[in-house]
Amino acid sequence: MSFLGNLIWFIFAGFWQGLGWIVTGLIWSITIIGLPIGVQCFKLAALSFAPFGKEVVYSNDSVSLLLNILWLIFGGLSIAFASLVNGFILCLTIIGIPFGKQCFKQAKLALMPFGAQII
Repeated sequence: MSFLGNLIWFIFAGFWQGLGWIVTGLIWSITIIGLPIGVQCFKLAALSFAPFGKEVVYSNDSVSLLLNILWLIFGGLSIAFASLVNGFILCLTIIGIPFGKQCFKQAKLALMPFGAQII
């Protein structure tokens, strides 16, 4: 079931959201200081392409808090807004509600990507 969900997700929302994460990761990876943030963006791009069957677990860490604040200022809001818009559009139909829920999960992850582990 997760294969079918991931396939439909990739067609309707996953490709564009994953592409957004990849572009953001490439921009962050230009400098050595931004490289760890770029690597995290690439990990989240893989999640954006196929989110069904995966779970996100958050940890509380002071370093993660600092990185999340920097991320929010320099790139997280645009990805989170795009995920929210996709989620609202997908939730307009009954069939799209599970996909909209995945978009909302992606929006939360776009606001706080550091300290999150994908299981």
